[in-house]
Parts: sequence; structure tokens; C-alpha cells
Amino acid sequence: MNTLTVQSELREMGKVRAFLKKNLAGLGLDEEDTYKVELSLVEMCSNIMRYAYPRDKGEIIISAWHEEGKFYLEVRDSGVPFDPRQVKRPTLEEMISREQMGGLGIFLARKLMDGFLYRREDDQNVLVMYKKAEAKKR
Repeated sequence: MNTLTVQSELREMGKVRAFLKKNLAGLGLDEEDTYKVELSLVEMCSNIMRYAYPRDKGEIIISAWHEEGKFYLEVRDSGVPFDPRQVKRPTLEEMISREQMGGLGIFLARKLMDGFLYRREDDQNVLVMYKKAEAKKR
């Protein structure tokens, strides 16, 4: 398992993307699935960066690993408790009119990834997402 810790600031997103790229290397995901994984991680991290720490900035801990034909990403923060599974799915009308701010990124990540799990553990939000990915044979 590889781990990256970043501050909850949007300027850290380059580190997040570089970490993901390094961990996806050699897994054999096609371009579309690679994009889905990247978009999902970026959306989850940007939500944490914007909303998890209302007073001060905090840390985001991202772990990545490949196991039993799946690529896993775990995202942890010590911000306010937030269960993304409870976010209402936006309707098409809400998405178009922007009546409901937020929620679209969470909705997309849940749709784009093959698994999306949440738990609150040790005063941390813990989100685990995975995408089916068979490693390339060498």
C-alpha cells in the first residue's frame, strides 16, 4: 500500500494526480477507466478541501493498492463527519439549473467506480473506492 498525505488546499491537487498516476502505472486500465478513477479521486479530494475543515486546513491521507483484480483508493480526513452516501442524487433539472449546489461529484464517483464504501473511524471520515483492474503480466 502506498500513501500520500496532503494539506486540504486546492494547490495540492497536482500531488494527488501525480500519486494516482504513479499507482495506476502497469495496471492495464484503459484510458476511459483511468479517467473515471482520476475524476472520482479529484472530486472526493476537492470536496474535502472545500468543506471538511471549516475553520482551519487539515490533512487528507490517500492510500492506494491493488488486490485481487481491483485497484483501491482510500481517502481519509479528520474534518466534520460527512457520509457521502447520504447525499441526494441530483435530478437532471437540478444539474442544469444549478438549484442544488454540490452533490454532483459524489454522484459521479459513485457511478464511475465499481465500489464506493464509507465509514467513520477514529474521528475520521474514511472513504474507500475501487475499480476492477487486472495487472499486466510482465
